[in-house]
Amino acid sequence: MSRSNDEEASELFAVLYPRLAGWCRRLVDDDGTAHEVASEAFTRLWARWTKVEEPRGFLYVTAANLVRDHWRKVERERRAMRRATTEAVLRQQGASPDGGGVRELVQSLPERLRTPVLLYYYADLPVREVAMLMGRNEGTVKADLHAARELLRAGLGGRLDRTR
Repeated sequence: MSRSNDEEASELFAVLYPRLAGWCRRLVDDDGTAHEVASEAFTRLWARWTKVEEPRGFLYVTAANLVRDHWRKVERERRAMRRATTEAVLRQQGASPDGGGVRELVQSLPERLRTPVLLYYYADLPVREVAMLMGRNEGTVKADLHAARELLRAGLGGRLDRTR
């Protein structure tokens, strides 16, 4: 950046950073994450400074994409915690999640039910993607997942909680 570009960038930062960080804060509900997103958006802008025609638009689009990535990460973490909690409950109740219990029950499901279970719970794909991969509509996949859970619950003697 030339000196005039440095001054222009500093002015842009002074004006837009508080607004961008505030906007991100409303989306992610966390000050630290909001500042990380806003800072990363500015870092990406600086890397392309001479090529970006509309810096403000670039910042908000970049921040929106980073927020979406954050939401995806949070959802993956939430699913992993749910899975770990379910496995811990099953272990306490005497069913082994990696040994005979759940694995054998999942393998014993009819393929029509087993495939969505494996894609949704083990591959961590959203229902929409499972439906696309299987060539079914989302409602059918949801119904199959429900039926599979009921069969698994019955196979575990009703010990599977209804958290998901």
